[in-house]
Amino acid sequence: MYLDEYKRWLAADLEDADLKPELVKVEGNDDEIKDRFAVALKFGTAGLRGVLGAGTNRMNIYVVRQATQGLANWVLTQGGTQTVAISYDSRLKSDVFAKTAAGVLAANGIKVRIYDALMPVPALSFATRYYNCNAGIMVTASHNPAKYNGYKAYGPDGCQMTDDAAAIVYDEIQKTDVLTGAKYISFAEGVEQGLIRFVGDDCKKALYDAIEARQVRPGLCKTAGLKLVYSPLNGSGLVPVTHVLNDMGITDITIVPEQEYPNGYFTTCSYPNPEIFEALKLGLELATKTGADLMLATDPDADRVGIAMKCPDGSYELVSGNEMGALLLDYICAGRIEKGTMPKNPVAVKSIVSTPLADAIAAHYGVEMRSVLTGFKWIGDQIANLEAAGEVDRFIFGFEESYGYLSGTHVRDKDGVNASLLIAEAAFRSAEVIGYPECRINLAQAAVYMALAPKSCPAYAGIGKALDEVRNGPLRPVPDYLRDRHRPGSEEYGEYLYPHSYAEGYVKQRYLPEGLERGAFFTPGERGWERYRVDAPLSDRM
Repeated sequence: MYLDEYKRWLAADLEDADLKPELVKVEGNDDEIKDRFAVALKFGTAGLRGVLGAGTNRMNIYVVRQATQGLANWVLTQGGTQTVAISYDSRLKSDVFAKTAAGVLAANGIKVRIYDALMPVPALSFATRYYNCNAGIMVTASHNPAKYNGYKAYGPDGCQMTDDAAAIVYDEIQKTDVLTGAKYISFAEGVEQGLIRFVGDDCKKALYDAIEARQVRPGLCKTAGLKLVYSPLNGSGLVPVTHVLNDMGITDITIVPEQEYPNGYFTTCSYPNPEIFEALKLGLELATKTGADLMLATDPDADRVGIAMKCPDGSYELVSGNEMGALLLDYICAGRIEKGTMPKNPVAVKSIVSTPLADAIAAHYGVEMRSVLTGFKWIGDQIANLEAAGEVDRFIFGFEESYGYLSGTHVRDKDGVNASLLIAEAAFRSAEVIGYPECRINLAQAAVYMALAPKSCPAYAGIGKALDEVRNGPLRPVPDYLRDRHRPGSEEYGEYLYPHSYAEGYVKQRYLPEGLERGAFFTPGERGWERYRVDAPLSDRM
């Protein structure tokens, strides 16, 4: 069977000049022929994904036409606007596949809104909703190696296609002959007939406005002086990420030059995945050279973002998806409570494989945390449920451990542009949070003590004990009267006794969690101030 299909392709007048030489090259090699023709790429809720090349088990214009005809058959049964949005990233032949899909849709009488240049996943999800489309198509293979490309299908809600819809599309695909079954007109014909139109500047502006509206503390970064290194990993993130960061006041951005412009060969990293060190290696080297505060990298379709943060010793540490998700959740909750923008009965959503620390953070701020199956479409589904109930504003954040984050409802997929904004904002806030004059007082006291104090081995040992408690000890809640007074339920907290209101600036009050007593970490030595502390009155040491 597969040999017959191979011979049919070999005999056909193929439009893509790259395919015939490949077919000729594998002639007589049964294993190579079988690999290309024994099966067909399976269309699922994530669409198609496969190696570029000739055959039914490869990504090429004929497989794209076949898949799009199946999608078109489904769209034609849906009523509505009869419109499909299309975007694409920097991968090899992404632009060709996008225009091929547009030609199939137009041949079926379906209107198309396609970006005039590569744009990321969140832009496709947004355009699908903006134009009230029946479906969306994103041509990308996400973070896979250069030899791959793919085709993500989206429903009218801007979320990846449901199981039921995908099953119908797959059935229609199977009814369509891969070489001859799809209706097709050229891209130029579709434009001339008015069926294919480019995404307008109004949609692009609305997208940027929606992303920038997700700032937790608007204007915070305009005076931050934050120094960034950013890598789009030769993908689609360069324009939207730098646009948004500049708009929010971050202008000191150094782009990794080798990874700045679209390049589907990904010559600097064979696996453009921001989860792994190798993809961020050039960015980390540049961050070290420039002394950047933060390094960001988005994957080729810019729906995910990885970061490295500068440590006190000048080195850089990669932050995991779970760690970043927890940090962003805390930042959003604290900030929205502070600004009075936290909705009533707020909801956050995470995948079931993501850190349970997020559950504790959500509980701390009185946020309902929902855990869903792996895949961001299930987070999008929760947003859709809230929207159907007229409660979409309750959603404040969603994330999964594979570096996918979303803090708004403007799209229904993970959004690396939105996440880049939040990460930059949170990074500056972390340095600002203590504020003046308190941090000045603390720094002054610390400087005086460090200048006067002899070398302290007990202090070194105490820090080690404290770190071990944090890393390996049980969860110990701090006394409630020391906790944040902005969160729900804080009216039941006990009274905090302000030391400056008492004689000599001292009042007896417990500051350690239950289970930890004075001396648990630091045992004073016999030198200088430490010896004084041993002999000091008890009241002075409480």
